[in-house]
Amino acid sequence: MAEAQDTNIIASWPQQQLGDHSISGNRYTSREFADQEFENMWTKVWLLLGHEAELPNPGDWQREDVGPESFLMVRQKDGGVKAFYNVCQHRGNPLVSDEKGHVKRFVCRYHSWAFTPDGELNFAPDADDFPEGNPCGKVRLEEVACETFAGFVWINMDTNCVSLKEYLGPIWEDWSRYDLHTWKRYAAKTTTLPCNWKVVLDNFNESYHVPTVHMAATPATKRNQIIGGVNTNYRETRFDLSDEGHNRMVMEGGYGVGSTDKEGNIIEPLASQLQQWGIDPAEYKGRPEETRIALQKAKRKLGPERGYSHYEKIHDEAFTDAFHYTLFPNFAVSVWADGFHFLRARPHPTDPEQCIFDNWWYASQPHSETAPVSTTVGLVDRDAEVEHEVFNVGEQSMGKTIDEDIAVFTRQQTGFRSRGFKGVYLSNQESRIRRYHKLIDDYIDGKLPAKGKPAT
Repeated sequence: MAEAQDTNIIASWPQQQLGDHSISGNRYTSREFADQEFENMWTKVWLLLGHEAELPNPGDWQREDVGPESFLMVRQKDGGVKAFYNVCQHRGNPLVSDEKGHVKRFVCRYHSWAFTPDGELNFAPDADDFPEGNPCGKVRLEEVACETFAGFVWINMDTNCVSLKEYLGPIWEDWSRYDLHTWKRYAAKTTTLPCNWKVVLDNFNESYHVPTVHMAATPATKRNQIIGGVNTNYRETRFDLSDEGHNRMVMEGGYGVGSTDKEGNIIEPLASQLQQWGIDPAEYKGRPEETRIALQKAKRKLGPERGYSHYEKIHDEAFTDAFHYTLFPNFAVSVWADGFHFLRARPHPTDPEQCIFDNWWYASQPHSETAPVSTTVGLVDRDAEVEHEVFNVGEQSMGKTIDEDIAVFTRQQTGFRSRGFKGVYLSNQESRIRRYHKLIDDYIDGKLPAKGKPAT
């Protein structure tokens, strides 16, 4: 059921049965398990791949890989996007190796078979030499299900898959409020991590680690005195799990806990944020918790006239709070009023103890706005052209917070190899991890979700 367009109410998601999955270490190290996972789960789900903005004209294409498979996303003459396996139907040679480009035809560099952007073979040398007849008009690139939403291209290798809207469930309605298809990418970093892809998603499926990993908390630390942009108290955090297997976590933000000096004056970065929206920090001396509602009201009032047209559709909480989603199986994203933090882990083609990790940032870009864009790696000019940076882990920073996560990922993968690890012992605030692994097992067992409903 579609969520009502009420900016003051966040619809609840249904309660879920979580089970008691032990999550053993071999799930992160076993080649056999990785093969089962890919064959029975990865080939049955909708996967977020490229961005439509990278394909402005007919014949523009992007390539992205998922495990051992490689896919081509191609803009068509009618404005739509089709997706194909990146493999020539003659002798299996990959058609392209670059990340993106433009073609009139995809020409295989082995025997020069040529395919049009819609997948049709329209040239093969010595076409009269084939005993089954001229392959042109008979042979096509192998197509996969492809849809676009929120500015992204999504594919599904299952020819009998449900629609993307059914698959996303309540996330479709949530994200439609932000006009994400108009937002621009301002940072793009990709590296190969020495850990299984599920280590990454487990981490982004809980906030239990945030005070200790990112805020330097210790057993003696008073959590309400930690300086930070969001409230990490799990008792005040909203945790939602959808029927379709996706998760949502909402943490209050907009005021930094401990974001005052000894006299109670508002300090940076909260002070500048308030000033940006016409609020005098001095008015909230000693009362930083009240700036959250003040920011919501100011953005609601001033945002549309500054060009933020989506402000009229989003919830009040969305102006300040962290709306963090994990989409099954491999995508995590924090959606802010003006920023979309893209975190994706893809399985390595051959090694279950490695994965491909993307840390990207998208932001709204109103024509009348001139302030620099805040990203995970700093401030950038709104008109800046962003290159996709691909590098080995450790060669450069993925961003301070993500670097802290990566350090944990690497150590944790080592621990999963130990015969001394007997399985997880999870808190309630980590329940989304257990749900994720249960759903993976459901796919492996052939219990596919039907018509947007959960596997049972």
